Amino acid sequence: MTDLAPGVAAPALANPVRAFAGLAQRLIPDDAIALITRLGVAGVFFMSGRSKVDGILHITDGTYTLFREDYRVPLIPSDIAAHLATYSEHLFSILLVLGLFTRFSALAFLGMTTVIEVFVYPDAWPTHLSWAGLLIYLIARGGGRFSLDRAFKLD
Repeated sequence: MTDLAPGVAAPALANPVRAFAGLAQRLIPDDAIALITRLGVAGVFFMSGRSKVDGILHITDGTYTLFREDYRVPLIPSDIAAHLATYSEHLFSILLVLGLFTRFSALAFLGMTTVIEVFVYPDAWPTHLSWAGLLIYLIARGGGRFSLDRAFKLD
């Protein structure tokens, strides 16, 4: 129990967790979190896209086989799914790095993550949930001050 009146804040030493939280909020701005989140998510998806191609955007035979045998999704032919996924991973990653159409790009990746979770790798939910958390942050908050969305007043 403290001797402070109701509504009076306890000294920082009395509540080190609250003091640390306040310090972290002052030192780590939301714009930095948005930038790091954009770059991190873009890195995951871009590297996935690069693993599906050789050269610039030539989809490999192995990618077609992967989509035909392992990455099957209902209603989309495997060759079309291979193209959609590969080009999306490249395009939306680049847009996220630039912070251009951030909310839309994050929403596209959230949709892709959902499809992967439901139809391809349902046991990988911890990984997909971590991606979803980052993507939901970008959908809700946007690309931040260090983005082309902000520079072009799109956000």
